[in-house]
Amino acid sequence: MAKTIYATGKRKSAIAKVWLTSGNGAMSINGKSLDEWLGGHETLKMKVRLPLEATKQLESVNIVAKTLGGGYSAQADALKHGITKALVQYEEAFRSILKPMGLLTRDSRVVERKKPGKKKARRSPQFSKR
Repeated sequence: MAKTIYATGKRKSAIAKVWLTSGNGAMSINGKSLDEWLGGHETLKMKVRLPLEATKQLESVNIVAKTLGGGYSAQADALKHGITKALVQYEEAFRSILKPMGLLTRDSRVVERKKPGKKKARRSPQFSKR
């Protein structure tokens, strides 16, 4: 029996829970295939597959993932981060491939909060001299 590896990826307010097992390359996200889940967003599909292609594991591991929060782009980035973390747990040698590509680092940029007296985070009300 193949062992299952669990990892969590995050981006903005999106979270991806990833379960990785050795297998034939099947990928299920929220009960759908990658093509169904992301529709015509080819760049996002490439982004999700990037850690698997870099480690040549596209056809040798199965991925089951659940994403929640955020938009589809942030969810795709969270999924990429989760897959990367799961691959490093799966095989420690992958760390030397994925780390230089910057895939292990969580993108910590989040929306800046709105400040009192401002219309948005930094946008001030229009100034009127008279």
